[in-house]
Amino acid sequence: MMTDTPIAPTTAEDLRAAILERYDSLSKRLQQIARYVLDEPNELALETLAVIAERSGVQPSAIVRFAKSFGFDGATQMQRLFRDGLLSGHAVLGYGERVRNFTRAVDKRTGGGAGELLSEFVEGNTLALQSLSQTVADADLTAAVRLIEAAESVYVVGFRRAFPVSSYLAYSLQQAGKRTVFVDGVAGLARQQVQTIGPKDLMVAVSYHPYADETVHAVETAVSRGAKVLSLSDSLVSPIAQPADVTLQVRESEIRAFRSLSASICLAQALVIGFAFEASRKEEARSRRRKD
Repeated sequence: MMTDTPIAPTTAEDLRAAILERYDSLSKRLQQIARYVLDEPNELALETLAVIAERSGVQPSAIVRFAKSFGFDGATQMQRLFRDGLLSGHAVLGYGERVRNFTRAVDKRTGGGAGELLSEFVEGNTLALQSLSQTVADADLTAAVRLIEAAESVYVVGFRRAFPVSSYLAYSLQQAGKRTVFVDGVAGLARQQVQTIGPKDLMVAVSYHPYADETVHAVETAVSRGAKVLSLSDSLVSPIAQPADVTLQVRESEIRAFRSLSASICLAQALVIGFAFEASRKEEARSRRRKD
């Protein structure tokens, strides 16, 4: 009796695409592993199966089962895809370990004055900023800028910890001349504020775990009305990332249980300035054509 055996992906990108396509159909345990594979590709490439199992919170046998469900002979073959992808990027190999070493060092400190705390936050945020260029691909950033440029109106939403990032995006896009609607939820009107979004518009959503219900609902509304969605989130399989046309993954530092927003603000700045530059170039081209 013949069975349908999946063909194993041949590149890390193919595996990521397969995971995203099948994520909703996986069991909760396999979803847990899928999220780790997507969010920690360098660790998956370099660590032992026992370490990966401990950090992802599953048994080693579950990781083997996950790999086989995608057509691999075992976990080692799956890890090799990500290891091969790192051969040309040695500068990022130590990032995960540097973060863990930093976190362990901070946890051992029982006190410290304001100056020491400042140094800790500076170091932690520096690590997050250095990681940003590794988690956000140039092609995805370019696609995000094009979504903003093509939209008739941009709706920006982000609550709780993400609120400073969304408010900065809304303000900066308005300053750059883009028609922007800031979904701020004043007077509990977040749902009503997204009701006017349409197929020619773009929803920019910002949210991190645990994901704000208001932001998730706004994304669902945008999708149901045919609008495009650009998400800034900490995981490619977060509830605002899965339905998005483009997702920019940003991973912040966490120092003494306080999560930062430095990398997110940096990414927001790159988005807005990228849009402003592109809009300026096109305006100059139109001006030259009119003169001709």
